[in-house]
Amino acid sequence: MTTTRPGRARRLTLIKNAAANLARGGVAALVALLLPPFLVRAMPVERYAVWMLILQLSAYVAYLDFGIQTAVGRFVADAGARQDAAGRDRVVTTSLTLLAGAGALGLILIALLAWQMPHLFRALPPPLHSQARLALLLIGGSLAVGLPASAFTGVFVGQQRFELPAVIIAGGKMLGAFLLIAVVRQGGSLTSMATVIAAANVMTSLLLYGACRRFAAGIRIAPELASRRAAREIADYCIGLSVWQLGMLLVTGLDTTLVGIFQFPAVAYYSVAATLVMFIAGMQNMLFSVLMPEAAVMNARGDAKPLGEMLLTATRYGMFILLLTGVPLILAAKPILALWVGASYAAQATLLLQTLVVANVVRLAATPYAVLLVGTGQQRLVTISPLAEGFTNLLASVIGGALLGATGVALGTLIGAVVGLGCHILYNLPRTTAITIRTWDFVRDGLLRPLACAVPCAALVAACALLPAGGGASPAAGAACGLATLAVFWRWGLVPAERRRGAALLRPRRQALRD
Repeated sequence: MTTTRPGRARRLTLIKNAAANLARGGVAALVALLLPPFLVRAMPVERYAVWMLILQLSAYVAYLDFGIQTAVGRFVADAGARQDAAGRDRVVTTSLTLLAGAGALGLILIALLAWQMPHLFRALPPPLHSQARLALLLIGGSLAVGLPASAFTGVFVGQQRFELPAVIIAGGKMLGAFLLIAVVRQGGSLTSMATVIAAANVMTSLLLYGACRRFAAGIRIAPELASRRAAREIADYCIGLSVWQLGMLLVTGLDTTLVGIFQFPAVAYYSVAATLVMFIAGMQNMLFSVLMPEAAVMNARGDAKPLGEMLLTATRYGMFILLLTGVPLILAAKPILALWVGASYAAQATLLLQTLVVANVVRLAATPYAVLLVGTGQQRLVTISPLAEGFTNLLASVIGGALLGATGVALGTLIGAVVGLGCHILYNLPRTTAITIRTWDFVRDGLLRPLACAVPCAALVAACALLPAGGGASPAAGAACGLATLAVFWRWGLVPAERRRGAALLRPRRQALRD
């Protein structure tokens, strides 16, 4: 009995952390889903497009984290396992120092972007130039000033106390959303909108600092604890993460900017489509990021085979989640968009959404692997794949944007995602030996089993495409598709052990029905 308690405790901790992350992501998702319907109806299309560009450019500051928050989380978890309080304190203090420098760099970057904004986006309406510049300075500046606070989030992640930053960050998102709605309802300018968002950002950073002082009181932060040795350890760990972040910047951080350069009138429509896609990506990352501290502990014990089993299970269930959220968005993109942001936006954003959702499913298939890779400290071994995906995405999006505008940028994202997944399977998996898994097992059980469950829906879509214009699937065809999907899920989606457990759970119910 006692031997099962540690495993049960770990599972309960993972469930608690996953719930906290999902709650945090749920609030962010609600904000992301509820704000656009209000904003697109309350703001002219051009003004909304400028606002979305401001948010995109401001978000570049977050990439100056260089993965330090993740490093803090792993080092704190590792130090806790080794009971090395002194080493933990050195890493936390040094991280704060490095992030303060990154914040100063962020202020310079935002100032340069604000200065050059009208030159980067030549179709930007001249009456909005000054407002856009000041709004960018406010939001980007608040993110730069708050960059050191990400170290406090890393502390709580390392201690597996995800609920504390979840509550604070979610509260800040909600406050910013409520204030933004109030400002827009009063007809406020872009500058006024940016002011309330900046205030919420600063408040969130201050609360994270206060929470760390209150609930992680054992951690000592003092200038004399910052050391070059700790800085080298952090830098060594973050080199691979920085490469990954560069790849992420090239994949998700430049698309709206490129649309603004090549087809400014489409920025509003592209942003709406990207918001739904980023909602799915954010929930996926929130859900699986809780595996990182557990992976660090398992790696310290040398549990390479259990890590491989964890990767296989997480990848398969991650694909199920992606398909459950992605397939409806692909099949019913136009009515969903019309219900959400109105018919005029739906007419322009449907194809963009469908393309981005497919790219999202392909790219996020590797999310669990990326989390475990960071947890085991092997990210430096696979720096080629994120760069290959990122630069392929950038090149394809630039060419596509020049030729096809916003649609070409979306196609560039899809092309980059395919390249990234190919590199992941063929290059990454054989190199990361701390996670024992066979490539074919990963492809077959992690990817193909879930994809097989989508075959009936794909067949129905193909059949509907062959029907005359205005034709559609009958209710009987839809029901048959649903039954076929359930059958495929039971036969191929689940592994044998899961089918046995499922049959055991269903057996008493079948017996009760007979009685």
